Amino acid sequence: MASKAVEALLERHRSSGRFFSADGIRSFVLDEGPRDAPPVVCIHGVPASSFLFRKTVPALTKFGLRGIAIDLPGLGLAERPAGADYTWTGLGRWMTAAIDALELERFHLVVHDIGGPIGFEVAHAIPDRVQSLTLLNTVIDVATFHRPWPMEPFAHKGIGEAWLQSLKIPGSFVSIMRLVGVSRHVTTDEILCWKPHLFGDDDGRAFLEIMRGFELTAEKQALYRSAVGKDRPYPVQIVWGDRDTMLRWGRQGAEAQRATGLETATLLPAKHFVPEDQPVQVASAVHELIQQQHTS
Repeated sequence: MASKAVEALLERHRSSGRFFSADGIRSFVLDEGPRDAPPVVCIHGVPASSFLFRKTVPALTKFGLRGIAIDLPGLGLAERPAGADYTWTGLGRWMTAAIDALELERFHLVVHDIGGPIGFEVAHAIPDRVQSLTLLNTVIDVATFHRPWPMEPFAHKGIGEAWLQSLKIPGSFVSIMRLVGVSRHVTTDEILCWKPHLFGDDDGRAFLEIMRGFELTAEKQALYRSAVGKDRPYPVQIVWGDRDTMLRWGRQGAEAQRATGLETATLLPAKHFVPEDQPVQVASAVHELIQQQHTS
């Protein structure tokens, strides 16, 4: 049972956003800032939700932007329908529908973890509506990608179910998050808020489907490279937590530089979940990229 402090944080998060529906699936969105300000859509990965961006969204508004973070189906406060398409293709299609449902004609994208491939699906589908793309500790070269050790067990039936249930053991989830995910600046109560957003009302069934829906093919890699490559119609930047031991700067970060053709990147002192540790710095980098567009 969650402590009163965790329950208060969960309620604060819920009351900060609203529910909406897209493509027949009810979801939840944090949406702050003036409606006429440039919208910045933040796409989370696993095992995260819009809760990951709860500090980034208000930080974006302080830079005069509209911060938006949407729960993907199967995670956070979104519905978890059986039979939904939880592949990157399916989640990308749903995110595109969500952007339409929120009436965002043109928008900036911020993507993290497998939110990268999902965001690349969006950018490939509607490139003329994307105004910029910020990459946070994500993966582009999916054909050669291997899940990091905390994620690998979920890909296997039986083992994945057991590994997921082990995260209910007191202290286990927090220990893994401390090791690879976040710094000591993030409180234990904040980390514990991730668990109900992960398990939801289906005990994590949809999450396991997402973990088994990775499309690690050469065809997807080519599509994702085209979304960030030199012929893209929007600017791209890389912002990376350089203490990440799961998606390492020397591996996935270097791949992102090669794919984008960028010689520079913004490196931040953070582990994998960089928006948890450096929300203002992430928002500042997005703002700076947008400002560069206006002055170029």
